[in-house]
Amino acid sequence: MEFEEVIGLEIHIEMKTKTKMFSSSPARYGDMPNTNTSVYDLAFPGTMPTVNKEAVVKGIQVCNALHMSIDPLLRFDRKNYFYSDLPKGYQITQYFYPLGKDGYLEINTSTGKKRINIERLHMEEDTAKQLHAYDCTLIDYNRCGTPLIEIVSKPDLRSGDQAMSYIETIRSIVSFLDVSDGKMEEGSLRCDINVSVREKGSPAFGTKVEIKNLNSIANVGKALDYEFKRQVELLEKGEPILQETRRFDEAKRETIPMRSKTDSVDYKYYPEPNIVPIRLSQDFIKEAIDSSNELASSKYERYTANGLSDYDASVILSDPETSRYYDKIVSYGVSYKLAANWVNGDIQSVLNKDNLSISEFKLTPKQIADIIKLIDCGKINNKQAREIFATLIDNPSLSIDTLAAKYNEGMISSNDELTKIVNEVLDENSQSIADYKSGHDNALRYLMGQVMKKTQGKVNPKDANEVLLNELNRR
Repeated sequence: MEFEEVIGLEIHIEMKTKTKMFSSSPARYGDMPNTNTSVYDLAFPGTMPTVNKEAVVKGIQVCNALHMSIDPLLRFDRKNYFYSDLPKGYQITQYFYPLGKDGYLEINTSTGKKRINIERLHMEEDTAKQLHAYDCTLIDYNRCGTPLIEIVSKPDLRSGDQAMSYIETIRSIVSFLDVSDGKMEEGSLRCDINVSVREKGSPAFGTKVEIKNLNSIANVGKALDYEFKRQVELLEKGEPILQETRRFDEAKRETIPMRSKTDSVDYKYYPEPNIVPIRLSQDFIKEAIDSSNELASSKYERYTANGLSDYDASVILSDPETSRYYDKIVSYGVSYKLAANWVNGDIQSVLNKDNLSISEFKLTPKQIADIIKLIDCGKINNKQAREIFATLIDNPSLSIDTLAAKYNEGMISSNDELTKIVNEVLDENSQSIADYKSGHDNALRYLMGQVMKKTQGKVNPKDANEVLLNELNRR
């Protein structure tokens, strides 16, 4: 008997807003515990929630990216349960009327593109963070109330690889939209996995198991691979699969039971009485969508249409900040390809060497564009450009034009002088001329190298190549 996995994902994403979902407290990661709180966050009696407008805008932007139907009437509900990380004894969420529904996302799989249908996207507030010590549990209320969106897929995924691709695509969308940084290791993107196993081709679903506490996309794949094998082994033995919540033990690389789960949990949802329904105008929704950042998929099409290889485009798009830096360089009118060479080559080398992110890089996109323009117009060659670049890394405030002028002092700018040198090279390499005439491209590259050697690199390669071709064709 052949089995298949049936997987659905619930992805929770913390949004990058200045304040929390329903209070004016700062929504920042990494601050001292319990310093970003207010009387509302701590559930003091009589405090009232106010809806974060920026969170709604960001929620709409993600809905649009996921091709969802957006509900213009914003409504919230209460999810009632008592737990130590929930000071109010309830969570404000959207249960009955999510912000978005009936969307889809296309992911890359080993067999091509696959459409994953998405059931809903709703907004809610995050809970506090629990820190478990040896003999006690500490609570940090900084996270309590942070704006969240939850994206719930249909059970359309069929393998760990597909689940990983789906999460990576979601992370790319929210990162490029600047809705969230999407860092699973910091908890700003978390996912719950619902997985069952059934006979391949069967329309019926198996018993669903939930997996929690996954801190990386790689662990999602490992957890699902293990869980699939575990459930298949139970079915082949004729043993029942228990409906339960499990966690992934990274050291053992296996899922471990946390608690049993039934369908009878009653959160007693009802409309949030302290937030009246808010009618979102079509102008408000349109403005939110129109102000969205460009997605990675759109950037990829633009990059490759302007001459970048799949590799170059993919490297730049592996990080939203790198992509934004690159876009600023090309906005100054320089070649997409030359800009990519610098970003993926010299700049990345410095970042790797000094263990920096692109946001910490000392040189501005305009400085890089100015260097490229100097090469393009023949004022400096590639070797000199890299020397200027290295000088600027240590002294970012130096003038690029001043540095270029120093190198330009010894440059060969006379066409007559360049023609003379080219002919000297040709006179010394008659065999290479014959090889070139016979169609061997390597001969041209060799001759060009000899010209650069004889001029000690003090000539614009573009000019040298043009003169070399003219003189070759005259012989």
